[in-house]
Amino acid sequence: MMTPAHATDVSYDVLSFDQLDGWAADDHAAALKVFLNTCRDMKDPDWRALCKYAAQGPEPRQFFELFFRPVVIDDGQDAMFTGYFEPELEGDKFRSGRYRYPVYAIPPDHLRTLSRRELLDGGALSGRGLEIAWVDDPVELFFLQIQGSGRIKLPDGSYIRVGYRGSNGHEYRSIGVELVRRGIYQPHQVSAEVIKNWVRRNPVEGRDLLFHNPSYVFFREVSKVPADQGPLGAMNRSVTAMRSIAVDPSFVKLGSPVWVEKDGKKPLRRLMMAQDTGSAIKGAQRADVFFGTGDRAGKEAGKLRDPGRMVVLMPIQRAYALLPESAI
Repeated sequence: MMTPAHATDVSYDVLSFDQLDGWAADDHAAALKVFLNTCRDMKDPDWRALCKYAAQGPEPRQFFELFFRPVVIDDGQDAMFTGYFEPELEGDKFRSGRYRYPVYAIPPDHLRTLSRRELLDGGALSGRGLEIAWVDDPVELFFLQIQGSGRIKLPDGSYIRVGYRGSNGHEYRSIGVELVRRGIYQPHQVSAEVIKNWVRRNPVEGRDLLFHNPSYVFFREVSKVPADQGPLGAMNRSVTAMRSIAVDPSFVKLGSPVWVEKDGKKPLRRLMMAQDTGSAIKGAQRADVFFGTGDRAGKEAGKLRDPGRMVVLMPIQRAYALLPESAI
């Protein structure tokens, strides 16, 4: 467990499994399979021992209940669940009249001081052989950068898969929040699809709106990942639809099981794995649920903005070490 720099503002509450709403009804075998996908990369001795035992095929629910304890980490911020997905764009390896917008690899000099506007309008990236591919839609490319990974479908039906490689170092600024600030939409009206449609209807103002976010993301090709598997997450392993979440690793150790109690119109009670991160995911009770690949997953992910509760499953010794002596 990583200790945040502001740990004095953080509290820990160790629960029992019967305090987890819906725990008994979940598919623990599916959760264990996803846990095994990344636990082998966890280096601490206690996690390595748990992973070794998990690989021997224990009864899944019993495995989690015997070796873990549920812990609520509270940093004073309300819980918030959002969704993310892997976009699928149309593109080509060569520039043409249709495919005019480049997906860039990271430059050697990193260009950390230049904003999105300066990079694109100033031509700092052009003519340097950094283009991984060319796509046909600058708006979809913008959202590819927000998601951090995606697939590009080539004219012959094959795919290039790209993953996050780095950024220009500027802080992410939400263009949805900016549309609300300008009085164009109310907060409850804003979604990825609404933003995309507005930018396309207003090309000049829309281009300027995209520049409101100074952050610019560079990619790397990760086409070795089979098309039937999810994109690589922060642990360099494929993430799994509706079983993987992105978290703030300063609070939640990557690879940890996390019990999700998401409220809202479509309540969700499920054991997921903290296998990814995101620049907008900050806080102990903040998570991004991975919905899968393509437009359908994107529409579902874009609707999600719900409260609830996150409960991290920690190895027993780690969980009890967080309690004050008077509680032990």
